[in-house]
Amino acid sequence: MRTDAAPTALNAHPPVSRGVAMVGLATAMFLVILDSAMVNLAGPTIREGLGLTAAELTVVVDSNLVAFAGLLLIGGRLADVLGNRRVFLAGMAVYLAASAFCALATSGPMLIAGRIGQGVGAAIVMPAALALVLALYSSPGERTRAMGIWGAVAGAGSLIGVFLGGTLTQLLGWQAVFVTPVPFGIIGAIIVWRSVPSIPGRPGRFDALGAVTITVGISGLALGMVSASDAGWTAPTTFVGLGVGLASLVAFVIAEQRSTHPLVPLAVFSRRSVVTANAVMLLLGGALTSLFFFLPQYQEEVLGMSPLATGMTQIPIAVMIIVGSATAPVLAKRIGLGRALPVALVVLLVGFLWLALDPTTSGFSVSLLGAFLLIGTGLGLGLVNAFAMAVRDSAEDESGLLSGLINAAQQLGGAVGLAALAGIAIGAAGEHGDISFTTAFLGQVALSLIALALSLIPAATTQPAPATAAR
Repeated sequence: MRTDAAPTALNAHPPVSRGVAMVGLATAMFLVILDSAMVNLAGPTIREGLGLTAAELTVVVDSNLVAFAGLLLIGGRLADVLGNRRVFLAGMAVYLAASAFCALATSGPMLIAGRIGQGVGAAIVMPAALALVLALYSSPGERTRAMGIWGAVAGAGSLIGVFLGGTLTQLLGWQAVFVTPVPFGIIGAIIVWRSVPSIPGRPGRFDALGAVTITVGISGLALGMVSASDAGWTAPTTFVGLGVGLASLVAFVIAEQRSTHPLVPLAVFSRRSVVTANAVMLLLGGALTSLFFFLPQYQEEVLGMSPLATGMTQIPIAVMIIVGSATAPVLAKRIGLGRALPVALVVLLVGFLWLALDPTTSGFSVSLLGAFLLIGTGLGLGLVNAFAMAVRDSAEDESGLLSGLINAAQQLGGAVGLAALAGIAIGAAGEHGDISFTTAFLGQVALSLIALALSLIPAATTQPAPATAAR
């Protein structure tokens, strides 16, 4: 993806307020997080209302993530060719229409179709929004601060989402969680339309083979893992799903090597910061998505809490995500991104371990509150620092690529991570439809531990080439 024309186009319109534009663009992140938080809170009620099994509810969540992750990179390419603002507005329209469709769902398959539509809309709108943000804030320092704002907006979406998700579900039913994003999206689209100048697209071709192989690869892995929860890890459907997924991902790499207009120029992976940031984000995506999938079910089914009480007690997590996101740029400035990211992951690891070993058997407790505070802080610090590490040193012609890549890593991690942990946790329960929540939380501990280990790998030291040294 290329966005080198973006700064010129934006600078050509002095009346544009970066603050106002940022509000409209951040609406995209706000809506995606708001929707995810509300749907997760409504999950147990959706499952009961539509008569779904635990595995089928996993598909409802994962179908959105698979579409989002699989199409993010092609969404970024669309923004480059057709113009970022135009694609942002089109993607928002798709997302809001799909949200309204979800509210009308009367069956599991109908809801899954709507969730796929939401994933498609999010995959179109998010890369365009991030590319415009990176055009607004061009220096590495400004981008780190902008990512702090971006992360704080995500935390605000989570905060409002857990409150509204529980409240709306209990008072109006689960359908209300899909209607709520519509007015927010309309307001955001109007702000972007009025405050962000149109950036012309640039002629180019789409990497159709790359888009197909990455989407099939993600879908195959996710569906194979979800299938394992019902049919078992040795079942033919599980083997076929995983086999097709892995083969498609290999085909994607080959296609990118041969394509003249690849979705992902593989040369970007020669940079340690890009590899580390995306690997960590992959694991954080799995931990984040699975946490907010399992936690509401754990609180309602095991601790006996209502949807409203569940949402209210998750507010500390969302508040600390905001605090952690706002603190992340300060921490990175003081000790450097290379140290700030491991610190964040240590905090997150301790929080997940605390949650997995927590002795609470009913209601809410001070012990659970302690785990929630650490998890929220670790997520806020970790997500922002991983984003900043991935994009802060990008050149003007690759900021869109790197922002799309880090977003795709988070969504891919969420889709595959949730499917894997759901398969393991449902299988460990030993009874059809049940979930071993301790197993699920320990899985999040494992993801955090692996991410921490990756963040601690020292940078390779390279000697300058003789010609460079001579100069």
